Amino acid sequence: MTSKLFDLMLAQVIDLPEAEKHAAGAHYFFPEQASEFAPRIDNLYMAIFWISTVFFAVIVGLMCYFVVKYRRQTGVRPLPSSSHNTTIEILWSVLPSIILVWIFYEGAAGYFAMRIIPEGAEEIQVEASQFAWTFTYPNGDTTDSLHLVQNRPVKLILRSRDVLHSFYIAAFRQKMDVVPGRYTTAYIVPTRIGKFRVACTEYCGDGHSIMRTYCQVHETAEARVKNTEWKKELHPPSINGQRIFKIYCAGCHNLNGTASTGPALNLIWGKTEEFTDGNSTLVDENYVRDSIYDPNKQIVKGYEPKMPTFKGKLNDKDIDHLIAFVKLKDGMATLTEATAADKPEGTTPPATTPAPTTTPPAALPETKTGDAGDK
Repeated sequence: MTSKLFDLMLAQVIDLPEAEKHAAGAHYFFPEQASEFAPRIDNLYMAIFWISTVFFAVIVGLMCYFVVKYRRQTGVRPLPSSSHNTTIEILWSVLPSIILVWIFYEGAAGYFAMRIIPEGAEEIQVEASQFAWTFTYPNGDTTDSLHLVQNRPVKLILRSRDVLHSFYIAAFRQKMDVVPGRYTTAYIVPTRIGKFRVACTEYCGDGHSIMRTYCQVHETAEARVKNTEWKKELHPPSINGQRIFKIYCAGCHNLNGTASTGPALNLIWGKTEEFTDGNSTLVDENYVRDSIYDPNKQIVKGYEPKMPTFKGKLNDKDIDHLIAFVKLKDGMATLTEATAADKPEGTTPPATTPAPTTTPPAALPETKTGDAGDK
């Protein structure tokens, strides 16, 4: 099996972005090298791999040879062996020591290069929550995917809103734990234009496997701004609400009728919700607003009080936009598909808002409903 065929098969299985399926610079063992640190890390890995392979082959080969050559034979007496050989003992002590010191030096140098962040690096705030990422840029723009500029040093300041997460971009060879109650940092210098997968690599709950997004590396800062800037006045309320949903809600709520950490939002509008305290209420504008600002005031039956408050993050206008999106019901999924994925986030939407539809939306990854959230 060739390296290219292997990479293509792997990409289809785990749904890699196009840039990672088999781009220039990809390796049999690794995705492509898309950061300043990636070549150094890969070279050290391969050096350790081949050093280990050579020593394994030599040691096991000699062992097999000696087993055959000096096996017990009838009529042959064993020869006396020397108890000491200075030359051999120096070689097998000094040579491995030199190799180990070199490996340590290369590993330490690479580590410090990734951890010592130079002055002037652009700072981007990264917030992890169950089960989504939020990225805030120096100009205040916020997105649910990471957008960087080619060859621009970046300092990611990471924090968790709830439990332990881990930020990982394989193409950058960069991984950093995101710990609740403290800040951690990661340093990146992206060198290749393209789209690369971002994942959480620390189990963080039932929706851990869907906590993924992408990193888009742009050629210029202007191109980056076009993909991160969002002017609400250019978009109808439902489109603005869709964007808010993607950034703050998609980690816990589906649009396909399947409950996740929280209920599927395409099913709640106009429904009467029953609470654990025995009361019930109609899902209307007031209910949505209360659920966002004070989510643990009333807990829906079958869900746990896991939803954080968004007071201070979302204002009343944001909630108006989110309500307009929720009112679409099954049309929420249709609208999301129509404006999806690879379309730049700052582009102008269609002039009209799609009407609600009863067409079943495309299935999203299902999660267990037993540990669902509250709102």
